[in-house]
Amino acid sequence: MNKADLVNEVAKVVKTKKEAQEVVDCVFSTITGALKKKDDVTLIGFGTFKTSKRAARSGRNPQTGEKIQIGARNVPKFIPGKALKDAVK
Repeated sequence: MNKADLVNEVAKVVKTKKEAQEVVDCVFSTITGALKKKDDVTLIGFGTFKTSKRAARSGRNPQTGEKIQIGARNVPKFIPGKALKDAVK
């Protein structure tokens, strides 16, 4: 399923496809905004979106084989909830 498929599914519940697009965009932008502020987004029964600190490390350029330093960064992380895990079993 991609974003267009998700919009089509939401459109079955709301009045128009345009409203469904706005709803999906709003949900994604709200989650993104919260993660930018390093806030967790917990959706009971679905899961939790959070940021995780990834430490600096050394890597290798695959084309040249040269060693490079990769800086520390924050990355998004999703932890599925119990209901989601049980539904996927």
